[in-house]
Amino acid sequence: MAAFEVRGGKALRGEITPQGAKNEALQILCAVLLTPEPVTISNIPDIRDVNKLIELLRDLGVKVGKLATDTYVFQAEDVNLDYMDSPAFVAQAGALRGSVMILGPMLGRYGRCQLPKPGGDKIGRRPMDTHFLGLEKLGGKLTLEGTDFYRIKAEGKLQGTHMLLDEASVTGTANILMAAVLAEGTTTIYNAACEPYLQQLCRMLVRMGANIQGIGSNLLTIEGVESLGGTEHRMLPDMIEIGSFIGLAAMTGSEITIKDCQIPQLGLIPDTFRKLGIQLEFRGDDIHIPAQPHYEIATYLDGSILTVSDHTWPGFTPDLLSIVLVVACQAKGTVLIHQKMFESRLFFVDKLIDMGAQIILCDPHRATVIGLDQRTRLRGITMTSPDIRAGVALLIAALSAEGKSTIENVEQIDRGYQNIDQRLTALGADIRRL
Repeated sequence: MAAFEVRGGKALRGEITPQGAKNEALQILCAVLLTPEPVTISNIPDIRDVNKLIELLRDLGVKVGKLATDTYVFQAEDVNLDYMDSPAFVAQAGALRGSVMILGPMLGRYGRCQLPKPGGDKIGRRPMDTHFLGLEKLGGKLTLEGTDFYRIKAEGKLQGTHMLLDEASVTGTANILMAAVLAEGTTTIYNAACEPYLQQLCRMLVRMGANIQGIGSNLLTIEGVESLGGTEHRMLPDMIEIGSFIGLAAMTGSEITIKDCQIPQLGLIPDTFRKLGIQLEFRGDDIHIPAQPHYEIATYLDGSILTVSDHTWPGFTPDLLSIVLVVACQAKGTVLIHQKMFESRLFFVDKLIDMGAQIILCDPHRATVIGLDQRTRLRGITMTSPDIRAGVALLIAALSAEGKSTIENVEQIDRGYQNIDQRLTALGADIRRL
């Protein structure tokens, strides 16, 4: 198990370019299963979760060619359906949350798929009901073996239908969408997710020959087609990395420019960090964060304490609440962090409290942060990364802290952040991988 040894207290300086979007990659890569023709994808992040998904596709029989560091060509001309019955597939798919995204394409094109309960972050319950309820409405029949193995099969062609999703699940919407594009007739998906990454998937499918209306809204209308062709696709920059770098700059008093951010796709992220008192300058498509000795949390107009909470798009993404929480530790003022979607995501705050942060964990979903306003520095400790986002939040805390910190289990961070130690070292951070 790898670890980071971090010596904090250094101001960073320079430019950094965000990787391709992890959450988009997991959808886009699985969409190659919908066509026998070549699909070229660029700006793919070199991270553990994405690389494992590419390995899974290759072992399923997808031809994979690497054209450049971040560019691959995929051709699912001869998919080996029998591989899904192998112990190797069960081990691979069970270790990777992104494996859930093969359900829709495989059911749509081949009429069947099976999957062990996917792995991923231990951040609370992540039920898959929305996926399967939607796929069943299209004509799939689900069989559950035990509590952790799913089989879904269609007798004949999938049939378009109207459905109202019980939640605006991004991965659920994507799975249903990828099955519906090859179904007979019209499918309408109401309460669909509409995140930028889901919009990217829709546009890619349209270029492949799909007929999708309502892109960017919560009502998608899909006219099924007989087959899809190949295409080229470039992924968006990772908005979670962009938010992480904004928080890092503020917490460490650093001057950082984040390049090529696709700012119109960031939604509420810039304004949410501005509410924490962080200055942001848009320079074309770059975000410049000047060095700030202090930043002050805003209050509501009546003077009451600010609440930052997550919500489905266009609300604030839950993946950045861990970053907002750690950045608030050195702000002036108080903020309530309300993590609505996952009940275990705030449990890393005990490490921040051990470092000297003033945080009250109200319940599994809410934490109140009383900022130190840089009056005292956090202190370095030894800690363990529990999940991807909390791991980076702890890394930001360690980079701002006095003394040496050791962060264990950094494989969790590697799942979502590409060469993060090397990239931050280039800005002046003191990080050593053990």
